Amino acid sequence: MNLVKRKKKIKTEVNYTIQRHPVPVLGIKYKVKIIYKNIKITELNVENKTIIIVLPNKYKKIEHKKMLDLAIDKMYEQIAKVEIERAMEKTRIMLGFAPEEYEIKKMETLGKCEKNKITIHPEVVKYNREVIDYIVLHQYCHLKHKNHTKAFFKMLKNYQPNYKKNEEILLNL
Repeated sequence: MNLVKRKKKIKTEVNYTIQRHPVPVLGIKYKVKIIYKNIKITELNVENKTIIIVLPNKYKKIEHKKMLDLAIDKMYEQIAKVEIERAMEKTRIMLGFAPEEYEIKKMETLGKCEKNKITIHPEVVKYNREVIDYIVLHQYCHLKHKNHTKAFFKMLKNYQPNYKKNEEILLNL
């Protein structure tokens, strides 16, 4: 009797799997696999260049592509909290000053600086750390130089001599 109950439980746990390829994270392309299980809290694991997102069964009712997009957006937001904080702190130490505040928020551009506040799009984590550092440094330079003047680019080049390489990566999307 106990064995029969166990078999039923296993059958109800792994119900459906969907995949999307590739999803870039920190410059590396991953496969993504979503599994619906009889759990209460979402889980995320990385195995062999595959991001495995395990979701509660209650989310199966949502259209699969929409659910996948939501899960990937949430993943980018969580990674961005760590990576942007790392880049902001690194840049603050390097330059010796910081914005009054910064936020991570979806917007039309990957970064902006207005009224001494830096805003960074969470999808910057698609790129490698050097590009993320460039995006943050670019916005820091706007704290001192509001426009793309010679002084702005001199400051940028002073702290990241290969900044043009990172600009090209961003322009060739």
